[in-house]
Amino acid sequence: MSTNGMESWAVDLKDIGAIYPFQGSEVVMVIVGLVFWIGWHVLQTRHENAEIEADMAADRSGEETRTAIDRH
Repeated sequence: MSTNGMESWAVDLKDIGAIYPFQGSEVVMVIVGLVFWIGWHVLQTRHENAEIEADMAADRSGEETRTAIDRH
């Protein structure tokens, strides 16, 4: 049973042509993947910094921290 029309792989593949989809676009896919990965890290860092700032602003006096420490 063949899904690509080939009956035998015992041939020279340069005579066959593309044997998988998007052949030749690997470099573009790697670049897109790196841009996405780096962009995700930048956005995640910004979000975490904003969350930390909000937590610190909510407890400027330190009362919540002292209360939590005294409880335990």
